[in-house]
Amino acid sequence: VQLMESGGGSAQPGGSLRLSCVASGFGFHYYDMSWIRQAPGKKLEWVSSINNLGGGHEYIDAVKGRFTISRDNAKNMLYLEMNNLKTEDTAVYYCATGTRGTATDGPRGRGTQVTVSS
Repeated sequence: VQLMESGGGSAQPGGSLRLSCVASGFGFHYYDMSWIRQAPGKKLEWVSSINNLGGGHEYIDAVKGRFTISRDNAKNMLYLEMNNLKTEDTAVYYCATGTRGTATDGPRGRGTQVTVSS
């Protein structure tokens, strides 16, 4: 399993970023996928998941209405559109296989840093 995230960076509160993850080395289209994050000094936290067919979107309450997860199975890509960013969204974001209960335990990439500050 290889996962490589990109698209992070710095943004002001209220801004937007779009994260991408390219997957390889496994049958991406068979797997439910998630985004997870780790804020400074905190544990890994599941953020959002999507089933293998692109449905079944789930989000933690803190990002509902602001983040949108999507995927393109033809390109082995996973995305996270993040709008109305808040300072508490600052974290390293990872894509991972699995869903809410399993994503933080499985393989993930190196992550992409998202920093939200004014």
